[in-house]
Amino acid sequence: MTDALPPLRFKTQFKERIWGGQRIRTLLGKDFSPLPNCGETWELSSVPGSVSQVEAGPLAGRSLIQALETYGAELCGARLWETHGPQFPLLVKFLDAADDLSIQVHPDDALAQKRHGCAGKTEMWYVFAADPGSRLISGFREPVDRAAYQKAIAEDRLPSILQSHPIAPGDVFFLPAGRVHAIGKGICLAEIQQSSDITYRLFDYHRVDAKTGRERELHTDAALDATDFSPVAELRTRYEPRLGESVTLVRCSYFHTRLAWFDRPMPRTFDGSSCTIYINVSGSATVRNGAGSVDLAFGECCLMPAHAGHWTLEPKGETKLLEVRVE
Repeated sequence: MTDALPPLRFKTQFKERIWGGQRIRTLLGKDFSPLPNCGETWELSSVPGSVSQVEAGPLAGRSLIQALETYGAELCGARLWETHGPQFPLLVKFLDAADDLSIQVHPDDALAQKRHGCAGKTEMWYVFAADPGSRLISGFREPVDRAAYQKAIAEDRLPSILQSHPIAPGDVFFLPAGRVHAIGKGICLAEIQQSSDITYRLFDYHRVDAKTGRERELHTDAALDATDFSPVAELRTRYEPRLGESVTLVRCSYFHTRLAWFDRPMPRTFDGSSCTIYINVSGSATVRNGAGSVDLAFGECCLMPAHAGHWTLEPKGETKLLEVRVE
């Protein structure tokens, strides 16, 4: 076993999107020049073509995959290393929706593996900024079957059968694979998802891509077998944040996300089965273990190695961090 590894911060990757805006720069303080807009930042990724690189410290310049290949279970955890090896199973993003995103759905593991040879996409959202009147779509307004759904698609009225939710900062939504959804204009959020970039676009408001002069491709046929039509009574995640505690937001087969809300040092200890991801959604803090520390400003992310054992979250005023463990 090597000496304990310090918490790791990775270089932000900026993604221009047709619906992207400027708040990655103005709100999170991240310069995405020379891009004209930024819809997504990828903070922690092992997706081919977009693998994260360590920003500073003893592993600076190494990719996430190279770091995992070198340190194995000491970095990601014994259980995680046994099941996933050097392929990190989660993807962490920040999103800025200056316009409505397309209405979409993601396949589950079985369908994604069959069609694309990769994992499916279950995800969750934590809203940290929202314009007055902002809304997002999650699930159907009432029970529908495949025939009613296909009829709505054919008649170009899919939004009319979907549930639109008013949004406020602090709102949490869990979106299992198969849930039809869309982020609305004026929303900034943190997204935690399986490491997959497979999206089936169902409706795009007849928006024309300025680069191509055409509407973007829809995937309505491919999406049919991916869509879950089961009714869901409560689509918004209910939780009660408590100052000085870390409370569960979402726990599923892929990740366990808590919200740590604190204004004084918070000691943390976990077993070595999984590493821990910290995502700053309010305030500022230092994440420190015996091998080093990382300062986390609003909109920054770090990875605490599984071998860390004990560490401390040290706030600079009242702070909220998403605390994510891989299940």
